[in-house]
Amino acid sequence: MQDMTFSCADFPIGGQTIMARLAVGQGGKGSNQAIACGRVGVPTAFVGAMGSGEFADQVTRFYRREKIGCRLALKSDHPTGTAVIMINREGQNQIVIEPGANAHLSPTDVPRALLADAKVVLTQMESNLATTEHVLRLARSAGAITVLNPAPMRSDFDPRLLKHVDILIPNESEFIALVQQLPEIRRRRFNERNLKAMSWIALHALCRKFGVPTLIVTLGSRGCFISERDKHLFIPAHRGVRVVDTTGAGDAFCGGFAAGLVRYPGKIDEAARLGTAVAALSITKPGTSSAMPTQTELRRFLRKKKTV
Repeated sequence: MQDMTFSCADFPIGGQTIMARLAVGQGGKGSNQAIACGRVGVPTAFVGAMGSGEFADQVTRFYRREKIGCRLALKSDHPTGTAVIMINREGQNQIVIEPGANAHLSPTDVPRALLADAKVVLTQMESNLATTEHVLRLARSAGAITVLNPAPMRSDFDPRLLKHVDILIPNESEFIALVQQLPEIRRRRFNERNLKAMSWIALHALCRKFGVPTLIVTLGSRGCFISERDKHLFIPAHRGVRVVDTTGAGDAFCGGFAAGLVRYPGKIDEAARLGTAVAALSITKPGTSSAMPTQTELRRFLRKKKTV
């Protein structure tokens, strides 16, 4: 995705025109997550789709510098996906996307050899959902841990996709949408207020109705909640970090978490703690992919936290 980021003092209200600063750069949920994972030091490959043109060449060079494997399917009949992002003075964001070429990513664009060799396969919902289902199914049959970040939440989401998922990572709004939509739950009036009022025990019981082995709800500035078959755990967010831009924080968590699954096999809580640290560092810089922390920055941050 090509990000067009507008920084403004306050978000506009209906009918209002405001002044802002524009920055253009590389984004996309899967891309951001791959960069976050690769910068932590875990061998990473990214598969996505783009339109042809100069931006595609820039992305290829970027991945080469990042030392991340890149399989870009060129869809010359379709534009590269675009995200329009607004960021206010508090670092909060509003995002609208047009997936462009991503909507036309096909199963044949995903090398089977990558899935056969992978320990973890992380997917999102900015691409063709039929291809996402295909990838999750093949990856699980090959023995990989399958992870779905259901973002952006979509009206055409098919709940049967979850049968191929080992770990589901929604944020608060995505979790609420799933509670409202999933046939096994379908609480139409469930909202943010209901979620924040729940005890951890009640939230764990609700998570168990999703039918996935592990569900991690990212709770923004609060931290994240982990629900597994026989236990649950809340991991608080890191405090004392200066918020510059929260765009991509969820991607940073997912990428850091995926790296943690490789680094700490079988230890979901340790992987989530790594994801939390990567997310905390990402919000201290502007941008998305460019804000993902390096291994050196992460080590320094964790060392400092231990001494506080």
